[in-house]
Amino acid sequence: MIECINVSKHVSKGTQKTFILQNINVKIEEGEFVSIMGPSGSGKSTLLHILGLLEDASGGIYRLQGEEVQSLNEKKKNDIHRNVIGFVFQAYHLIDELTVNENIETPLLYKKMNAAERKSIIADLLDKFQMVAKKDLFPHQLSGGQQQLVGIARALAIHPKLILADEPTGNLHSEQAEEIMQLFKRLNEKEGITIVQVTHSEYNASFGNRIIKLKDGWIS
Repeated sequence: MIECINVSKHVSKGTQKTFILQNINVKIEEGEFVSIMGPSGSGKSTLLHILGLLEDASGGIYRLQGEEVQSLNEKKKNDIHRNVIGFVFQAYHLIDELTVNENIETPLLYKKMNAAERKSIIADLLDKFQMVAKKDLFPHQLSGGQQQLVGIARALAIHPKLILADEPTGNLHSEQAEEIMQLFKRLNEKEGITIVQVTHSEYNASFGNRIIKLKDGWIS
């Protein structure tokens, strides 16, 4: 599903190049649950952003579902965002002015489906996450764990093939974090969703089947 061949990322200042990632060679098969680990500043989030088409690599080849990302136009990239990849962020990234129901609906507004279809998908997700009673609440009225559940429900609304999670339990206490990781494990094992998470936690990484370790922008 994912293949990186000699992928690099640098920032330029004058004639100087500072490399964030160098010679990244990674292959992730469909249905895997992979954790990216490493110290702060090792390039973990940058690699995840490249995998999610939020940033472009400076060099090398990145293939997603067999297609070279560098050759895709913006329309095709947007299609991938809307139909293939679900993002889960440490800071939740919910829209404060929207209810739980409306936050989950957001990615569906970009798809060609009528209101009844959207309503059905949202109802299923609210039921799945046991949040029916909270559908009309706003993010500030939820706990951190509940906000993250809404973030995951929103990511799942498009029925993604791939979930990219950046420190998904970083702002949660241990019980909430356990709930989120068990949920990821079920999504991976029962629904076959490929998951790539960035984490500092060895425990969180143990829920997956493989660890990629980064140090100073290199795979160690």
